[in-house]
Amino acid sequence: MEILEFLKDELLGFFSVQGLIDLIKSGNYSSLRTWGGITTALSPLIPFIVVIEMIMAFASKKFHASEYKIPFFIYVFNRVAGRYISLGVVAFCIGLFQPLVLVHVSLTWYGFIFGYIVWEFSHFIYHYLAHKVRLFWCLHSTHHAPEQMNLSVTYAHFILEAPYADFIRTSICILFGVSPVMLFAIMFIDGMWGGFIHVGENFMKDTRFGFLGKLILTPSHHRVHHARNPLYMDTNFCNLLNIWDRVFKTYQPEQRQIKIEYGITRTINAKNFWDVYFGEFYFLWKDIISAPGFLNKIRYIVMPPGWNHTGDHKLASVTRKEYIRKGQIT
Repeated sequence: MEILEFLKDELLGFFSVQGLIDLIKSGNYSSLRTWGGITTALSPLIPFIVVIEMIMAFASKKFHASEYKIPFFIYVFNRVAGRYISLGVVAFCIGLFQPLVLVHVSLTWYGFIFGYIVWEFSHFIYHYLAHKVRLFWCLHSTHHAPEQMNLSVTYAHFILEAPYADFIRTSICILFGVSPVMLFAIMFIDGMWGGFIHVGENFMKDTRFGFLGKLILTPSHHRVHHARNPLYMDTNFCNLLNIWDRVFKTYQPEQRQIKIEYGITRTINAKNFWDVYFGEFYFLWKDIISAPGFLNKIRYIVMPPGWNHTGDHKLASVTRKEYIRKGQIT
């Protein structure tokens, strides 16, 4: 019975419906006029779309259980092994950096817009470093390992990536005056949209969103980000507002003539949990052990993925520039 109770709690936890159930049982919906009530009502949205996406894939005979197995296994593993770690990092950063605030952002609509732009900047910094520093890539690569795109990929993250990401994002936001209340509201919106942009083609085929795609980062942009095609490598680091990708010239729209190939560039068994979760750490360790000299060992940790002490680099940025230089795009 205890196992059944545990499974029930985990199922309710995944769908984030316990708060909604309690709200319905109470019969008092006045809380829906508050931010807490809104988040309670909307939190189950992404998990339920995951189920709908799976049903649509099954109906169209495109459902493959292996596409969802590893992301969900990672979700369960992370739930058991690391609850509350990220929340603790956020609280730590708020307490550490609030006395050092550089500016104060008012709780107004224009203050919220400024706060969101700051958040996107902090997200860009975290995400850029996750692709450009080998150690951070080891944390982030779990999210890029799946070789297909669907909403279950939202849950495929290494357990320590969220604390690392939230340390950077929270620190920058607090220093630039984003209050904790505003920060948590932004994080909720960011989390909802950040989940949705992983929507698969079984649910939505074309996700360019027309003119809207000029203003925000769409699922089409994020599909590009998850691609290993030379043109698409290390692009579209933003989450909702693509302003910083345009500023730092990492913006790349989807090209209709280029079929997206998902996954990472090294040979990987995407159906094996250990390879998906720990594989990059294993290869980093091998490079460190075989590297001559202490400085080269350190460089393998801090240099971009693909850096090699022999000078035979296979950097994503070089691969992309070479692809463009040869005129292989129109």
